[in-house]
Amino acid sequence: MAKQIYTPTPARIKAIGIGGGGCNAITRMVREEIKGVDFMAMNTDGQALALAEAPTRIQLGEKLTRGLGAGGDHKLGTKAAEESRSIIEDLVQDADMVFIAAGMGGGTGTGGIPVVAEIAKQSGALTIAVVTKPFTFEGTHRAEVAEEGLVTLSEKVDTLIIIPNDRILQLCDAKTSVDNAFRLADDALLLGVQAISEVVTVPGLINLDFADIKSVMKDAGPAWMSVGKASGQSRAAEAAKAALASPLLDVSVDGTTGVLFNITGGPSLTLFECNEA
Repeated sequence: MAKQIYTPTPARIKAIGIGGGGCNAITRMVREEIKGVDFMAMNTDGQALALAEAPTRIQLGEKLTRGLGAGGDHKLGTKAAEESRSIIEDLVQDADMVFIAAGMGGGTGTGGIPVVAEIAKQSGALTIAVVTKPFTFEGTHRAEVAEEGLVTLSEKVDTLIIIPNDRILQLCDAKTSVDNAFRLADDALLLGVQAISEVVTVPGLINLDFADIKSVMKDAGPAWMSVGKASGQSRAAEAAKAALASPLLDVSVDGTTGVLFNITGGPSLTLFECNEA
């Protein structure tokens, strides 16, 4: 009798960047060579979309905006995504997990992300949005648009991770340029997708599978993420402390109903160190 060998099918993970900030984040993810994830960029601005390095690029609302962008109008961004609904449905139909990244406050990202999230969740995929809130210096209008968009988005996803850009300023110094500040915001989006996806795609000594992730993040609502790094003595414990003290974590973890954590280190990392963390 022939011996049957079971080869598990890896979870099908897709990451979609919407609008300028989302597409910039997807480009960073592609450059970081994050494994096991299919990357897609979506935008109403044809020129900006051409610069995205995602293998799959979709111009939203091609008839409506003619590739000229949404002009900061989030209602136009919604209409553009609706025009492209059938294309989006085809792209996410076979996904187990869909990450959607966007910078809130603009037109395409704010207006388009709830539409894409709704389509992804209706397809049966675990749908996780990772978004940034605008810097204070971007003005009250963008802040108000972002808040309105977050309310709509929260009803369309399983998990919503919000990163306030003002918190990222705490990682900057007086010499940080505006351009670099926005790059840090893009990196924060990258970090959110990478941290969760690699729990599934990168083998570990104590593995978590997709079912573990789904049990924690399905219909979880608001979530927060943080990362800490350390070296030397008590490095694992110090990394854990750094994560809890990170500017990205702007709330208390008291009352949390579920936690996913991942400890990564070299071959010299000991079980005692992990237990300390």
